[in-house]
Amino acid sequence: MNLTLRNDYGCTEAVIDENCGFDKFYGVASLLTDKLNVNFTNKIDDSNTSYWDFIFNGHKLTLHYNIYNGVSILPVRSKGAIPEDNEAVKALARVLEDHLQ
Repeated sequence: MNLTLRNDYGCTEAVIDENCGFDKFYGVASLLTDKLNVNFTNKIDDSNTSYWDFIFNGHKLTLHYNIYNGVSILPVRSKGAIPEDNEAVKALARVLEDHLQ
């Protein structure tokens, strides 16, 4: 699997899958908890979108799902994200590429 990095929202976003269902989102969430020992600190869900916040290497990131945009990871502070948070997204994307193949 090739993750795509984009900067559409003023931050680095790792797009995991642009065309998928909630099952992919839950699969990535399980991978984060089981393989990377991530704990989700905040979960916001509705019928079309989920935002699950977590900390990776000291950086606050969000696992995001939307029925129109798929699954991605981005800094919690998407607008005005600090460069270190953007680098954390890139680092996590490299780790996830190894686990999602």
